[in-house]
Amino acid sequence: MLRLGGTASNSHMVVFQGLQKYLLDRGVESDWVLYSGYDALVEAFVSREIDVAWNGPLSYVKIQRLLDVPSRVLVMRDEDVDFTTHFISQAGSDISSIKKLKGKSFAFGSRGSIQTGLLAYHFLKEAGINPTQDLSDYSFFDDRTGDTRRDEVDVFERVMDGEYDAGAISASTLLRLELDGVDVHERIQKFWDSPAYSHCCFTGQSDMDEEVSQMFTDALVKMEYSDPLGKEILDGEGCKAFVPGITTGWEILEVAAEQEGLI
Repeated sequence: MLRLGGTASNSHMVVFQGLQKYLLDRGVESDWVLYSGYDALVEAFVSREIDVAWNGPLSYVKIQRLLDVPSRVLVMRDEDVDFTTHFISQAGSDISSIKKLKGKSFAFGSRGSIQTGLLAYHFLKEAGINPTQDLSDYSFFDDRTGDTRRDEVDVFERVMDGEYDAGAISASTLLRLELDGVDVHERIQKFWDSPAYSHCCFTGQSDMDEEVSQMFTDALVKMEYSDPLGKEILDGEGCKAFVPGITTGWEILEVAAEQEGLI
């Protein structure tokens, strides 16, 4: 019996119910539990309550630092490989580089967001812009009251409308906006792209049975969006496919989290 774990949300309830049925149809018996947050998920994985964790990027880094033998990166969403953060300004703005942000205002995503919170803040500091000293104003999505939009869509719209001079957004959100019919390139301009990094992943115990590990990975990688159950699971995770996990691209996040005192 393969024990799976994730964080509690309505979408994960659907995803894990679907995964249990999907895996059983392919010869893998499983059970699952959802935890109150990523720290509880990390604790459950390290204490071996579960065999596989659906990790956010920071919880994956935390797990790796707590284990003597590294866990396995089994599977990732298609968008979790080579994930990137962009800095954007209004179309036609004279902000063409990070250095030109001095004295300007900047919108971050949620404080808990890796791509537009932690890493965006870190990338600015790495480039010589200290938000508390060098920007005229900045805020995180959590600080901007009355918003019901997704945090990165909020950044896009506030920069587009000129409320903020610049902001942070992920490549995946820009792509979704384009697919939704938004003429992104006429409204904003990208003036900086981050190095590629890794994002979420299904993490397996280091001594997980090889056959079960391979069956789990193969089953998810072969999941098809055209299959109703596959579509339900993939839609729940906001992607079109799963891909084999990689062990690179986490270094940037680990450095940023360490410098900000998160690990």
